[in-house]
Order: sequence, then structure tokens, then C-alpha cells
Amino acid sequence: MSSIKALVKATAEAVKQQKWDAAIETANEILQKDEKNYQGHILLAFALDKKNKIDEAEAKYLAATSLKPTDIQGWQGLIKLYQRQGNKKLKQYQHAALKLAEIYRDADDMYKCQDTVDKFIDHARAQGERVQYVEALDLILPESPIYPALEGRVPHPWKTYDTQAQIIEAEEKKRINTLIGERRTRIGARISEVTLEVKREVYHQSRLANLYQQLINWTTDDEVRRNYEEKLIQYCYDRLLAWPPGEEKDAEAATVLKLANDMVIIRHPFKLAWDISINWQDNKNIKDWDVTVLRQYCSFFPDSDLNRVVMGFLTSAVSPFPKITEEPKAAAGADGTDESEDDEEGGTATTYIPLTEEDRLLMMTEGIGGADSFLAYRMMGEYYQHLEEYESNVELMRKALVYLKEERARTGLRFKNTEDALSLYLGTSLVFYQSPRHHQEAKSLFDGVLAHDRASTPALIGVGLIYEEEEEYDEAISFLERALTRAPDNLRVRTEAAWVKALKGDFSTCKQELEEAIPLISKTRPVSKELLAQTQYRLGYCIWSIDTSKSARKSRSGAYTWFLESLKNDLNYAPAYTILGIYYADYAKDKKRARRCFQKAVELSASEVISAERLARSFADDGDWDRVELVAQRVVDSGKVKPPPGSKRKGISWPFSALGVAELNKQDYHKAIVSFQAALRISPNDYHSWVGLGESYHSSGRYIAATKAILNAQKLEENNPDIVSGETWFTKFLLGDVKRELGDYDDAISLYRDVIAQRPDEEGVAIALMQTLVDSATDSLEKGFFGKSVSLANDALTYATQAPAAIRDTFNFWKAVGDACSLFSSIQGRVHDFPADLVQSLLGGHDDAPEYQVLREIDGIGTGVVNAQRIFPEDEMGGVDLTRSLQATILAHKRAIHASQNDFHAQAVAYYNLGWAEYRAHACLPSHLRKKATRYLKAAVACFKRAIEFEAGNSEFWNSLGVVTSEINPVVAQHAFVRSLYLNERSAHGWTNLGTLALLQNDIGLANEAFTRAQSTDPDYAQAWLGQGIVALFQGNSKEARVLFTHAMEIATSSSLGTSRRYAASMFDHILTSPSNLPMTSMVQPIFVLTQLQSLRPGDLTFGHLLALFQERVRETNRTMDLLQKICITLEAEYEATESSVALKRYALATTDLARAYLAAGEFGKAIDAGELSIQLSSDDSDNELTAEERKKARLSAHITLGLAQYYKKEIESAVECFEAAIKESNGNPDAACLLAQVLWATNKEEARERAREILFEVIEKDPHHVQSVILLGVIALLDGDEESLEAVVPELQALRANEGVSASEQSQLGDVLKAIAAAGSESMEPEMNQAQANIMFYPYLPHGWSEVAALAGGEGEGAAEMALRVARKGIPPRGDLDAEELAVTYAGTCRAYDAQMAIMVAPWDKSGWEALGDAVKG
Repeated sequence: MSSIKALVKATAEAVKQQKWDAAIETANEILQKDEKNYQGHILLAFALDKKNKIDEAEAKYLAATSLKPTDIQGWQGLIKLYQRQGNKKLKQYQHAALKLAEIYRDADDMYKCQDTVDKFIDHARAQGERVQYVEALDLILPESPIYPALEGRVPHPWKTYDTQAQIIEAEEKKRINTLIGERRTRIGARISEVTLEVKREVYHQSRLANLYQQLINWTTDDEVRRNYEEKLIQYCYDRLLAWPPGEEKDAEAATVLKLANDMVIIRHPFKLAWDISINWQDNKNIKDWDVTVLRQYCSFFPDSDLNRVVMGFLTSAVSPFPKITEEPKAAAGADGTDESEDDEEGGTATTYIPLTEEDRLLMMTEGIGGADSFLAYRMMGEYYQHLEEYESNVELMRKALVYLKEERARTGLRFKNTEDALSLYLGTSLVFYQSPRHHQEAKSLFDGVLAHDRASTPALIGVGLIYEEEEEYDEAISFLERALTRAPDNLRVRTEAAWVKALKGDFSTCKQELEEAIPLISKTRPVSKELLAQTQYRLGYCIWSIDTSKSARKSRSGAYTWFLESLKNDLNYAPAYTILGIYYADYAKDKKRARRCFQKAVELSASEVISAERLARSFADDGDWDRVELVAQRVVDSGKVKPPPGSKRKGISWPFSALGVAELNKQDYHKAIVSFQAALRISPNDYHSWVGLGESYHSSGRYIAATKAILNAQKLEENNPDIVSGETWFTKFLLGDVKRELGDYDDAISLYRDVIAQRPDEEGVAIALMQTLVDSATDSLEKGFFGKSVSLANDALTYATQAPAAIRDTFNFWKAVGDACSLFSSIQGRVHDFPADLVQSLLGGHDDAPEYQVLREIDGIGTGVVNAQRIFPEDEMGGVDLTRSLQATILAHKRAIHASQNDFHAQAVAYYNLGWAEYRAHACLPSHLRKKATRYLKAAVACFKRAIEFEAGNSEFWNSLGVVTSEINPVVAQHAFVRSLYLNERSAHGWTNLGTLALLQNDIGLANEAFTRAQSTDPDYAQAWLGQGIVALFQGNSKEARVLFTHAMEIATSSSLGTSRRYAASMFDHILTSPSNLPMTSMVQPIFVLTQLQSLRPGDLTFGHLLALFQERVRETNRTMDLLQKICITLEAEYEATESSVALKRYALATTDLARAYLAAGEFGKAIDAGELSIQLSSDDSDNELTAEERKKARLSAHITLGLAQYYKKEIESAVECFEAAIKESNGNPDAACLLAQVLWATNKEEARERAREILFEVIEKDPHHVQSVILLGVIALLDGDEESLEAVVPELQALRANEGVSASEQSQLGDVLKAIAAAGSESMEPEMNQAQANIMFYPYLPHGWSEVAALAGGEGEGAAEMALRVARKGIPPRGDLDAEELAVTYAGTCRAYDAQMAIMVAPWDKSGWEALGDAVKG
């Protein structure tokens, strides 16, 4: 023990000498010997503190305090240690200070006790954060254990609480804003959700509510107390809004409501508290509110929106509260005697009390706009219901229910009674607002209330009224009587229950009950004029319905009296006007007064459907469709037309039908469609609505839908005998219009004819039939059905002579006549079918008639040519008929101009049509006459100028002017085209015509650009592609030009002359430059096109000649011969008439081709005559314009043709002379030489045969690769048995065999020759088989090698025959060049009956198929 004291003393000495290490060492020795030595811990902690070992020092001090809690040294040491650390150990410092203060308190040393606390608080204020300072202040609050000792020495608790509250308020506000700012930047964060999350977090940790409550409890200042009471309720309300649904939210709501009610009890004017106390009351009826509280609210908050609603309601007649008897303050201030205790400060707001109903409604409407209050909504709903402002009430109650939903989410309160009240107001208003549109919704609202409150009178009444509207009268009576049982004094319910019985048909009972109700209504104060008027009307209606005789209804002492009494009580009661209108219309026969009554009824109420229908029919009879639309739209908007789902009441379709007709008259087709569809949904069997829907669809371009609608109407015609038969013609006419628009002209014509058969004088149908006939004829022309087109044009002109006289002077009639006549000039091959007699009867014989004088001074056209009766020569009839059709077209369009003098637009179109008719006449003139401006062209220019004067904004007129002036005045044409494109830059016609003008002026670049623009504007416009092809020809790209011409032909109509001509010419040029084995299929399309061209322009000899050349290629010998004969006759006549060298040239070439045609037909004599004539015409001495190359080819053809004809006529020497002449004039043409060699060999004379050998060797010497000559030499050597020659020829044949330039047919010939040569030296078939196999090796894709192997193999060659057939199928066009004969031979080679039939089908002219079929049948 003595040693411990010595160590303590030594340690204390070391401390005095500030030897901290020694002190620590000795102190540790003390504790090693005695762990509970208090002084050792103190000294060691002090030394460690000096050595800045804070944590170790703190631990030793705490150990010391635990040994002696009441000793001050340890606590003082800790306090000094904590003071040095600033705010790091402020919590521990507070604990140490409290313990030290308690020690001083127990020692009754109050000064040191207070000093310890003050120093700690000062330290916390200076070193700590604001929140730490708040916690430090807890030491001097009543909750502190040393507060009783310090009471009176420290500030009053409410001041400390106030300081803490202010600090925490600021800190929480700052923290909330900071956290919101940090978290709102997260991905997907929403500001509202983030704000709630942050507030919940902060409020959970907050102690403000307790501080406010303690401050309220401790303060002695009433103003401070009231201030913090307001803060407390505001804080609790904010916290309530932040809490999620649950027990915590419910408890907070109870707290808020208690605080608010307490504040109301003490009458403290804090608005939030009063609003909560009033609005959170969930009373069943408005009368359950404390009227005293409501009036106090109005006096405290006179400027609030709720005050305006409450004050207006309290002073109204509907208020259940007693009225105030004091004079209104607003009125008291008028005499200047009103005084207020706040007058010296400028006065305060006073409560305004409305004096009139208008002021009340205005004040309440202003208030409800900004009042978020359930009481306000309920009061306003009650007041609106009293005023029967159902539309406003519906809007307001919907808004109130939305607010209810929001308030439930905010506060967690259910507000069940409030929800019921709002639902009842809304449901009651929906019953009457746009009845019965919203009945389903109203019934669901009433059912929702009745589900938990089966005795709700308003709900029972509402359901009863709905059943009444839905014509469920038994149910309506049940509900209304139940409501009447609960409210027997409710006269409105009583009269309504009686009226339902009348609607059910029990008029007597209703009459009795209404008679009992009228005196009761009259005794009420104030008397309800509206209810009295309604009851009197209903009583009168019962009397009206009980006795339906005409005399009773006409009597003015019966029901009529009650109707007038009803209007005396309420001049705005619409049903009374309706029944009076019926009385005046049907019984008093006063239509003027009846219309006034109906109009007044509709003005007062859109639900008066009977009045609206009668009024609409009256306006329709007057043709006033604008008023019909107004009336019908008003009925539709009322909601009466469509019954609610599940209702027995039938819908009303006539308002929609009337709207459709009115909109159809205004050409608003989309709206008309919607209206007719709505009408048909209500009445699917409404015939006129189907017709109107079909017409609307037709007018809007929806033809398929129009067809379906009209067919539905026609089904009703068949199935419904009530429809008048005379009305059915219109559906046929309308369907005909639809079919016409769809291009079904035959059906349209049939329908129009059916209508004409019923109504022959129907002008519109007659015009439509004529136009459809012409349209069908034009369509047939474009599709290539020229015979049908001419037949329809004849039908149109025939019907024109029978048409009603009334349409003879109309624009459309003469336009149709002109268009029909123009078709004959388009199809000139059928111009002889022009019905001159019919046209003469239409146009008349008066040449001086004023209608034919239009532009006569320019074109000189009268009726003379059309009416000429003399007989013309047969060869001139074609030209005469063409001239008649052209001039008849022009005269018809002149009549159209005369008929449209009163129509500005029609006259412009008529001049436009006449201009094209004149230009057509110009275009049909011979080419040598079109080189100058003819009278037709001048007239066309004048017509288009006149059309432009009428309508300068029409792009087509400018475009047409450009076309007709292109050749006579390019400058004007360019201006016209540019103007047309300025008016319509999307016109493909305009761009194409501009490109054509550029071509005429040799501006290839501009032409190319214009045609490209036209193609992009309309890719299906053939003329643009045609122009692009001509540009390609100018640029020397014939291949591209041919592709463009082909595409243009594919998309063009059959009447497109330019496209047909350019396509055919380009294809012929291609055939001339292509190999001789060009497939036959490549000529089919040009032949088809040229055949159509011949039908359109039979006088076009150039392309007729071209057609003959194509037909010659496809072996159409007879047609070729007939066509060339006609051409030669025409050219010969032309030459005789004009002695033109051009005509002679064309005659020479045609004669040459005719000679070949005679030869192919086997008419050798005619071939010799034609050939000799051709040689004469193509001689150098003849006066023709043949070029050297043309003459050379023509004479070569003529000599060869003549030689072959003479050969077949057995005139061998003459034939030889012709061939020699051909060889001489053609500079040794190898093909002609081969022919000569064959003829010489056929003479069977050795000299001739030797000459044949010489000729062939000469050919080979000039052209070693001439296949035919080599083959002939091989054949001659084989026939002569000349081994030496065969050895020389065989290598040549083998070389040609490997030449890819040799055609398939020539390869077949080479194979045959080599096979024959191989077989000649051997008796076996092996050499022939080897040659056939060699053919396969060289050309496995050609069928002849496989066919030879199959033929040599006999019965074992089925595989080779099958392979030959497969190869042949792949070698036909378009994948190969194999012709029909070769394919037929390959089919025949299989020896199967089916393949033999295929061979016959492929080439019926080839004998191989027939032979194979015979062998198959035999075998």
C-alpha cells in the first residue's frame, strides 16, 4: 500500500514537472497494482491528454467516473477534453456537463451548477451546429433533471422552446429543399413523388410538433400561444398530407380535426382550422351543419370564396336554416351611420348579403369557382337543383367528385355521406340534362346510393324518373310510390307518380289524382308556378287522350282550356306549345299559328321532338334546308334521339336523316355520310336513309360503299310493300351512276335503260345514258375493242334522236353527240359505219342557223357536207365519211356553245371541246396539207383563246393552246405551256408537251429534263416515256430507246398512235440488226400493235407496209399478200395522180415485197409478174428516190424471188439467169450463190453441177465461214463419193461445229451432214452414233444431238429422247431461241401419245407431231 502511495506521489510530481512520459509510466504501474485506483486513472488520463492521446485519455476519465460518479475531477477532466474537440464530442460533453451540474446541485453549489450549464450551452452555440445547439438547450427545459435547481436562473421555458422551434423550422425547410433538389435529378424521378418521399423522411425525424405543443403550454402570451397553435395545426396538416394511407395517417387526421375544432370553439379566426372543421364534416344533410359556426365563418372571413357560397345559400329560399333578421350591413352603410372599431385603421371587410336572386346567383357562382369545399359544392348543387340549372350542376358535380377523390387521397377520410350527396345531385341533374342520354350513368349513381341506403328518397325519385323515360312504367310507379311513402307532402313526386300512370295508359286514374293535386299546389306558399303549369298541362293531356273524337279535341272548353291555363302560369313550358301546335295544325287548321307554336316549343326545349319534326317538315316543304339543319341539330344535341343501352324506348332517326339531306344539299358529303349512318343505326329499315347514304358515298367518291348502300335500299324495295313503286327508279339511276364511275359501263347502261323504260321523259337519266354510252365507247377504244366502240357510238346517236325534246338544247346533250361522232374519226377503219342519216336528223338542214355561225368565218364549216345526199364513188366514200364525222363533231360542239350561253363555265368548256374538234380535223388531213396553218388549226387557236378569256386560271386551256400553236408559233406555244405549268406544276401532260416543243426546236437537253419531270409526276403517263425514247434516239442510243418505247406501249392505251408507231418501228429496226434466228414470239406484240394501228388508221400505208413485213416473218402469207395488194393499188393510184417520185419509190418496194408474198403463197405466175415489175421499177433508169443500198436490196430480192418462181415453174434457164443477175448485182451475195448452186445441181446436168461446184468454191474463197456453202459442198462431195473432197470438207464442217456463231438449225444441219458422211463408209451404226454423241458434247443445250441419239438407239433411246425434250423446253423463248418446229420435233421424238399431242399443239402445221400421234395410236 505504501508503495502505491509513493507511486501516486511520484506521478503527481512528474505531472507538476510536466514530465508526461514518466507520469504515464508511473500511473500505469499504479493501475497494474490496483486497477480501481481512482487517482491513478485521473493522473494517467491527464498525462495522456497532455500527450494529445485524446481517445485513451477519454477512456481513462470514463473509467475514473465509473469508480467515483460523484467526484468532480473525472467529469471536469472530460469536460476539458471535450471542449478541446469542438463539436466532435458535443453529445458526450452534454452528458458530462449534466452529471457535473447534478453534483454541484447536490452539493448546493448553485452558482457552479449554473456556470457548468451556461458554459456548455455557450460552447454548443459557438462550436456546434444549429441542431446540436437545439439539443443543448434541452438542459434548461422542464424535461431536464436539473431544471428544478436552475428554475429562475435560466430563461423562461417558452423562450427556449421558441428558440428551438425557430431553429428547427429553418433547418427542416432547408433540408427538405436540399433533398428534393438532389433526388429530383434521378432517372425516372417525379417531382411530386420525390417531394412526398422527402417530407415523410423529414417529418418522421422531426420534433416540431412536440415543441409547438410545449410552447403553447408554457407561454404566458396569448398572442404567442395563438401563433403557435396556428403553426401546430398547419404543421400537423402538412404532415397528414405527407403520410401514406394507413393507421398513421388516420391518427394524424384525428389530431388535425381535434386541433381545428378546438380552435373553432375558442373562435380564433384561423382560416385553415375553420375550413377543416367545416369541410371535414361528413353530414348526411346540409341542415346538420351548425348554422352559428357557418355565420361566424362568414363574419371572420368575408372575402373568402366559401363565404360567398354560404352567405348566398343561407339567404336563399332553399336554405333549411332560419333566416337572419338583422338588416344587411351593406345596406346599413348607405346612410353613413355604420361604425366599426377598425375604422381608424382604414376599416375592415364586411359581409355582403345579396338582395336579389340575380345577385345571389352571381355571388355564389363567383364563390364556387375558387372554393375547394365540400360544403360549398353541396350548397351549390342544392341551389342549382332548385333553379333547375341541370347542365351547370352536372359540370359542377363532376368537378366535385374529382375533388372528392383527390381529398380522400390527401386526408385518408372517406366522406361517405358527402359522396352520396354529390352522387345524388349529379344523378338528379343527369336525369333531366339532355334526357335520356345520361340515364344509364344516373341510374348507376342512384343504385350506388341505394346499395347502402335503401331508403334514400332522392335516389328513389331519380330511379323512378329514369324508368319513366325508359318506358318501364311499372318499375317507375313502384319507385315513385316508395318515395312518396317516405315524403307524402312532396307534391312533385305525387304528380309525377300520377303522370306515369297516364303514360302507362291509365288516363282516368291520372286525371283524378292530378285534379286532387292542383288545389294542394295552389295552396303552397310560395306557389310553384312551374309545377302548377306542368300539372295543368298533364291534366289537359289526360282529357285530350280520354276522348279522342274530333269534336272533343276541337272543343275550346275541354283540354284546350287546361293548355292555356298551363301557359298562363308558365309561359316557358314547352310541351303546352307542342300540343297547341297539334291542335292548330290538325283541328283548327291554322297552319301559321301552328308553326309559331312548334317554333316556340323548339326554342324553349330541344326535347320537344314532335314539334321539331313538324317544324322541320314545314321548312323542308319550303326548301329552307338551313333551318331544317338547325332544327335537326338541336334535336340531336338534346340527346333524345338515341335511347340508353337496354332501354325499351325506340330511337328517333329522322333528325339524322334530315341532317344528312341538309348536308348533302351543302355538298358536305362526309358529314352527310355520318348523319345517314347514325340514322340507320337507329332505324335499319329506313329506305330514304339508305338512298341518301348511297348518294353521299357516290358524291364523295366511295363507290364500293355506295353500291352496298344502294343494294340495301333495293332489298327494302323488294321486301317492303309500303314503298311507292314510282320512287324505286332513283335507286336504279343512282346505282347506274356508281357503276359508271367504277367503269362498269354495261351494267350502268342497262340500269339507265330500265329507268328510261319507266320514265322516258326523265331528263337527267337521258343525259346520263348518252354520256355513259359515249364513255363506254371511249373506254372500249382505249382497250382496243374498236367494233364495240363504234357500236356504242351508234347506240348513243340513235338514242339522241329519241331523247326527250327538253334536253335538245343542253350543253351535255350536244357534247355527248360531238364525242360520239368523234369516235368514228378515231377508228377510221370503221368510218363507213358512220350513221349519216341519224346525224343529219340531229343537226338539221338549216345551214344558216345561228348556232352554226360560231367561227364560221374561220373554219367555213356548215351543214352542207354532213347533209350532202349525192352518191360518191366507192373509192371516195372513206374520205367522205371521215369528213362527215369530223364536221359533225365540230357542228355538235358549236351547238353546245349556243346551248351554254347563259353558263359562263360551261361556255368555256364548250369552246375548249370545239378547239380539240377543230384540231382533230386538222390532224386528219394529209401530211402535205398539214405543213401550213389550215383553217381548222386557225379555228382551234381561236377557240382555245376564247376559252382562256372565259377562264384564265384553267391550266388545261393554256396547255391546249400550246399544243395547237407548237408548229405555227413556237414562242406563243412556249408561253402557253409555261403558264399552264405555273397553274398546275403537277401536270404530266404539260411537262410532256413542253418536252415535245423542245424536241421540235432541237433543244434535246430541255426536252430530256421536261420528259423526266413528267415521268416523276405521273409514272403511268405513256407519252412521257415515248418522248424520252425519242430523246434517246436523238442521242444515238437505240437500245435504250427501244426499251423506253416498249414500256410506253405497255402502259399506253390502244388508241395511242404515236406510241404504237414508235414501238413497232423500233422493234423492226431491232429485228433487222438481230440474228436471223430471232424467236417468233418477239414479233407477236408488234404485229398486234400494228393491227390495231391499221384499224385506227387504215390509210397509213407506211405502217401498213411494216405490218406486212412482220406478217411475212411469221408466215402469215395470205394476210401479207392481201395487205400488200391493197398498198400497191393505193400507191399506184397515187403515182398516177401525182407522178411523185416518193410514191414511185414506195410502189417499187411494195411490189418487191408483194412478189415474195406471191412466191410464199405458191402463186408463181403472179410472183414472176410482180418480180419483173419490181426489177423494172427499181432500175437505174426509173424516176424514183431509191438510195443505192435500197436499190441493191430491192433488186436482189426481186431477182431471187423471180428466179425461185421460175424454178418452180420449171423455167430452169430463166431461173439461172435471174440468180446470176442477183449475184452480179449484189457483188456475189453468198446466199444467192448457194441458191444458184442448188438450182444448177437440180438440173442434173454435169456442166451445171460443175458450175455449182465452182460457185460454192468461190463463195468459200471469199467467206470461209459461210455455213450454207460449206454444208452444200459437203453434201455434193458425199453424193459424188469424192473422198478427196470429203477429206477437205470434213475439217471445215468440224470447225464450224465448234463455232458459237452458228445457229441451232445450222448446227442440226451440220450434224446431219457429218452423220451421213460417217455412215457412208461403214455398214454399222457406230459412226452415226459417234457423230450424234459428238453433237451432244459440243452443244448439250441443243435438242438435235439428243434426238439423233434417241433415233439411232431405237427402243433403248427413251432416256435420250426425254433429255432432248427437257433441253428443248429450256431452249424456247424467252430463255432460248428454239423455234416451234424444233420443239414439236422433240416432242414427237418421245413416241408417246401425250407428247405427240403437245407437238401438234405447239406446231400444228408441222407433220412430225401428226406422224408421231398416228404411230402411237397404231402401236
